[in-house]
Amino acid sequence: MAGFVQVVTTTASAEEGAALARTIATERLAAGVQIVGPIRSLYWWKGSLRDEREWQLVIKTTRTLFDALAAHIKANHSYVTPEIIATEIVAGSDDYLAWVSAETRRTDVS
Repeated sequence: MAGFVQVVTTTASAEEGAALARTIATERLAAGVQIVGPIRSLYWWKGSLRDEREWQLVIKTTRTLFDALAAHIKANHSYVTPEIIATEIVAGSDDYLAWVSAETRRTDVS
């Protein structure tokens, strides 16, 4: 089986998270996306410590689709520098990983 990753990003609103998750799934860049939130995020931005509500997207995909997924997130995100972090899935159930493989097969990729 191909390599698998779980990608995390955050959005400023539930609506933005849902819209981004929908386009990711529709374009088959991921087999599934969970939206978690609201969460509280504390982070440094432009010299200030920010304390914000965000919604986290947990995205399951293949390693080969990561670059296309990252480009999609950047192009469709409201943040100047969106969080895009991939963690390799080192183990998982065979049935689940087969599902991820099957649902991320894109017919528009040459």
